[in-house]
Formats: sequence, structure tokens, C-alpha cells
Amino acid sequence: MTQQGVRWTADQVLALAPDPASRKAGSKLGTAGPWSETGSADEGTVWGLCKGSGSKPYQTVVDLADAAGPAYKCSCPSRKFPCKHALGLLLVWAGGESALATVPEERAPEWAAQWLAGRRKRTADKAEQRAGQEARGAADPEAARRRAERRAERISAGAAELEQRLSDLLRGGLAAAEQAGYGLWEETAARMVDAQAPGLAARVRELGAIPSSGPGWPVRLLEECALLHLLDQGWLRHERLPGELAATVRSRVGLPASADGPPVRDRWLVLAQYDTADAKLTTRRIWLHGEASGRTALLLSYGAAGRAPEMSLPVGLALDAEVAAFPGAGRQRVALGERFAAPAPARIRPPGVTTAEAAARYGEALRDDPWLESVPVTLRDVVPVPAGDSWQLADAGTDRALPLTAAAGGRPGLWRLVALSGGAPVTVFGECGHRGFTPLTVWPQGDGEAVTLC
Repeated sequence: MTQQGVRWTADQVLALAPDPASRKAGSKLGTAGPWSETGSADEGTVWGLCKGSGSKPYQTVVDLADAAGPAYKCSCPSRKFPCKHALGLLLVWAGGESALATVPEERAPEWAAQWLAGRRKRTADKAEQRAGQEARGAADPEAARRRAERRAERISAGAAELEQRLSDLLRGGLAAAEQAGYGLWEETAARMVDAQAPGLAARVRELGAIPSSGPGWPVRLLEECALLHLLDQGWLRHERLPGELAATVRSRVGLPASADGPPVRDRWLVLAQYDTADAKLTTRRIWLHGEASGRTALLLSYGAAGRAPEMSLPVGLALDAEVAAFPGAGRQRVALGERFAAPAPARIRPPGVTTAEAAARYGEALRDDPWLESVPVTLRDVVPVPAGDSWQLADAGTDRALPLTAAAGGRPGLWRLVALSGGAPVTVFGECGHRGFTPLTVWPQGDGEAVTLC
């Protein structure tokens, strides 16, 4: 496995930064000046000593060979991953600084070699542990079946209770929701957590924020109550649903599932990566495009609240790997399987569609998953244009356009998109849903590199 043949760009390195402050500090260390005893190996590692404020330099090493993304080790006291020293070292490597010599990995300094050996042993141990857990689960299917039945009974009881609460709300009028405040919904969400239905709990919490969301909230609340009622009824009757729809309902309710689709090997381009966070969890979404299959797939990775998930794949990288789909409509979510090479920069671009085709694609997806917020779409030859107080992406060759979501209109990425376009058509990847289009990545005309917008 080799990583050193194709170096990353500075933007791809800086996309690993956990926050803007780390990005700025890492950029300052991205020259050979503060570094000594730097080196890299064809096996996919980079190391070096960085001069700090103390008498001893910081020992920094990065393992690039893992297809799930780089891993880092630094002797500095920072609790950020990667720290500014790891970012600076990768920038030196990405820039091809002559001070960073390429040597065999067995000649890495002892402090770097020890960490690399220990990390790879831990990776192998984890894989062995997972295999053992799967074997134990398969060895006692009857116990697993009984656990699943008990949980299903609790979820059914919770869904029935939620139905009653929705009926009480509609019977008393939506104005009562505004008067009751958020506490009513939080208590109901807690009941759904007790019923082991985290998907229902999350949707209930979202209801609590609607009455304070501004003009038109009663309509939005009624729409969300209707979708929640539909999900409740879907669960209470899931045994009578078609297989894929039943799997979608189970997923929306919050039941865990394992990837059961056949492995698909492809060269997967990283289209976008972004995080969302709540009080308990940070969720990282990574969109992939299969060069040969033409398929768009979603990787999910999780981290504790306030901490970035371990998996990190900057936009513009591609990895030769197998993925397996999870059950459910569309089968977009996948699990990363065997990896045949570390991620490396690629010039692949996904084929695009018009704005009308994107809207139609979302409509078709709703038939199989009525709770779907959006679908991944690449728009070709679109131009960002203002539309009153908001923006839209207009087809260069027609009079059709897609409005941007309100959230996208407030992000710095919007101005990056406008600047890169300059009034000319661009290719944009993003998520198209009932609230509009959220742009995540843009490719300018010509053979320019992908630029992230999130």
C-alpha cells in the first residue's frame, strides 16, 4: 500500500482541522522552518520534530495508510485531533518540501516506529474482537431473537402512547402546543427513550422547537405531526409492510441494523464531509461516488459530544474499497469494508443533472421513504443567482432553478460558491429536499479541483 506517490493538496490537509483556530495555527507551521528530523515512508507515514516554546521539540507522527483516514500522535498537550503540529507536518509533506526525506518505514525514529507498531496491533486486535463478537452472536440466535422481541414490544407500547398524545394535541388545538412550551415535548421524548425508540424521540424533540420558529409555525407543526403519525402507524403495522419499506420504518424508529448488501468494490470519490452535533453525539456524514458503479453512498461515523469522529476523508480523495449497503429504501447508507489502497487525490467528477431532474429525483425517493429529508444530487451547469433575500441555483440553459435552503444562505460557503462561479456555470454537489438545495461541494469550469462549501 502506498500513499506517497500522490500527495494531497493543502486544502485537503486543512479540511482535517477540527476548528478554524486549528486551521489557522496549522497553516503557520506548514513550512520547513520549525521542523527537524522530518521524514516519510512509502508505506504511508510522515514524522518530524517541531520546535515549540519548551526546550524539547514536539514529536509528531501521522499514519496516512489507513483507508478510514489519517491517525495522529503528537507529544504536545493539545486535546484536538489533529493538533496544529500534525496539520503543519502534513502541509510540509503536501508541499513536497525537500527537507522531508522519503525513507523506508523501518528506518523511522524509534518513537515514531513504536507508535506505528502499537497502532497497527490495536487495529488488528479490534478486528479480531469484532469477529469474535459476531461469532458469539451467531452462536446464540435464540437469545438474540428474544432480546429483539422484548425491544419490539417496548417500542410498540411507546408508539401507542405517542399516538394518544398526538390525538390529545389535535383535539385540544395547536395553540396549546405554544402555551405548553418545550417541556411537554421533552417529557414525551424521554418516554420514547424509555421505550428504546431513539428515532421517535428525536422527532418529538424537533416538534418542540417548531412553535418558536416564527410565522407559519402551525402549518409546519401539523406537517411534522402527520409524518410522526405515519411513522407510528408504520411501526405498529410493520409486519404487513413490504420488506424494504419495513426496513426503512425500523431504521426511522431507531432500531440498529447491520449492512446486509453484497460487497461492491469501486473507486470511491469523497464528494462531501460534514458534521452535525447534539448534546450527546457528533455525527459525521461522508458522501461517496463510485467511479464505475455511478452509485452515491453515505458513510456515517460517530464521536462523543464535542469530539470529532475518528473517520475523516477530505473532499477530492478517492479510495479503492468495498462497501456493503444497509437495509432500507434506496440503500444509500453503506458500511466500509475491505480497503485495497489508502485514500489519494483524484480528478473524478460525478455526472450531473438539471434542477428539474433533481427535484423529480427527490419526489421519486419520497415514494419509498416519506420521512426522507433530502437526496444527494450533483447539478451540472448551474449559476448561483440572487432571489430576493435568498439565493438559487439556476440552469444555464433553461429557465428552471432550485432555491437554496435558509441554512445554506447563512454559510460562508455560499460566497465561496458565488466567487468561484463568477457568473459562469459550475458543477455543484449537495442535498436536495423539501426545504431547497444545500450545496456542499463545487467544481469550477475546466479541470479545477473540488472545493468544499461546508
